[in-house]
Amino acid sequence: MYEGTFPHKRYQKTLEFLRKNFPAPASVLDLGVRNPFTEFMEKEGYSVHNTSGEDLDINTEAVKTSDADIVTAFEIFEHLIAPFNVIKDIKANKLVASIPLKLWFSPAYRSKTDMWDRHFHEFEDWQFDWLLEKAGWKIMAREKWTHPIKKIGFRPLLRFFTPRYYIIYAERVKTS
Repeated sequence: MYEGTFPHKRYQKTLEFLRKNFPAPASVLDLGVRNPFTEFMEKEGYSVHNTSGEDLDINTEAVKTSDADIVTAFEIFEHLIAPFNVIKDIKANKLVASIPLKLWFSPAYRSKTDMWDRHFHEFEDWQFDWLLEKAGWKIMAREKWTHPIKKIGFRPLLRFFTPRYYIIYAERVKTS
């Protein structure tokens, strides 16, 4: 899946954030197909069920019908054309989600070989916060971190200082 570029730092930071804000044991609906991070969560004591690769822009049944304690979405929402729909339809009252942040010095990511591996959105933190708020969520905790790469150049230098990932823990706002 990662062809020699395994995301050690991202996995470590994501797992620490999840542990801190929603410790195991818990049942998790993880948006996206089963992936290496699923196994990390299971080793921590989470019971994880992944979605099946359905187009979450069109089919949100998985989040509407799940009885999971929490929904996780790690680098998923940037791939959707309309992430508002699936975020609004989540039945669970807890959400942990991360996104890659928009980098002003780099174009949006687009795989030339895999049509599912493209970013339709590259959010700034305030845009993602607003999206969650409009969909009925209150952010309880948030964190950002950088993603340096081992290359020489102006853009690799900027990656040492510019946050690349943004993660939030949110709770459903009670409506009366």
